[in-house]
Amino acid sequence: MPRPIRIAKGNTVYHVLNRANGRLRLFETAQDFAAFEAVLAEGAERHRMRVCGYCLMSNHWHLVLWPRADGDLSSFMKWVTVTHSHRWHAAHKTAGIGHVYQGRYKSFPVQSNGYYLTLMRYVESNPRRAELVKQSRRWAWSSLAIRTGADEDRPIVLSDGPVPLPDNWPAWVDGIGVEEVEAIDVCVQRGRPLGEDNWVKRTAKKLSLQSSLNPRGRPRKA
Repeated sequence: MPRPIRIAKGNTVYHVLNRANGRLRLFETAQDFAAFEAVLAEGAERHRMRVCGYCLMSNHWHLVLWPRADGDLSSFMKWVTVTHSHRWHAAHKTAGIGHVYQGRYKSFPVQSNGYYLTLMRYVESNPRRAELVKQSRRWAWSSLAIRTGADEDRPIVLSDGPVPLPDNWPAWVDGIGVEEVEAIDVCVQRGRPLGEDNWVKRTAKKLSLQSSLNPRGRPRKA
């Protein structure tokens, strides 16, 4: 059965993520992390993609992207995942062994208001919530580390998002609440748009994502 065509509109913020195939670790060394950052930076320049935020974990990554035109997200992500897979296999001498990623990337659109800020907090707080660091800014492989000047020698040029980040942003990131995290986790699992109710319904209809709003499980018998 062919995969359904994704509709990715321009000038809409998207949360994009993908995981390693099986028990594979995408990033074991600093060189692994840096190699993906280089691919991300090169792809952003090639496709004029606005990268507002990101976080790289050992076996998965999160991106906050703001494509300019319809279809830009798909072409950018195809280039990034294919290029990274080829370079990963070359670096680890594993060409022909298997897939690097478990499948297609996941994504969902996000409303360009306070929900965008919630998403940014979710993405950049991942290492702290995973108890890898006590403060999110201490994780080297994220946009927050770049924002706080932890390492200026990085290839990625971060783009401003549709909503300015408030002052004392690192404290905002670490202050994200459980309910906010759980709401985004549902969006990750279902591919559901994140935003106010009316915006979510309109966006789901426009992008053919109505099924992501339906409750899970079989409908009750009459």
